[in-house]
Amino acid sequence: MNIIVEQPAARWYKQEMSLSDGDSLRVFVRLGGCGSVQPGFSLGVMKETPRNPGLSQEVEGIVFYMEEDNLWYLDGRALHIRFDEQLDDIQFEVI
Repeated sequence: MNIIVEQPAARWYKQEMSLSDGDSLRVFVRLGGCGSVQPGFSLGVMKETPRNPGLSQEVEGIVFYMEEDNLWYLDGRALHIRFDEQLDDIQFEVI
């Protein structure tokens, strides 16, 4: 189980959320949305300092992480965050 963030996705977040080197983005589980892994749940992101990270990766100077208590959502798989140029949007894939 790990988190993989592609550089184009990190650059997109950095620009869209006005992030600076050293900032952290928490990937969290939320109720509702269009998640495909756990029915009735999806993923969100917010700028926040890690408390008890279970997974993390630093890309483009930004730390992307999931807290330990949200890892159940991945069901032992990896979270892949990428930028889809055709959609001009971020894609979350649990593989």
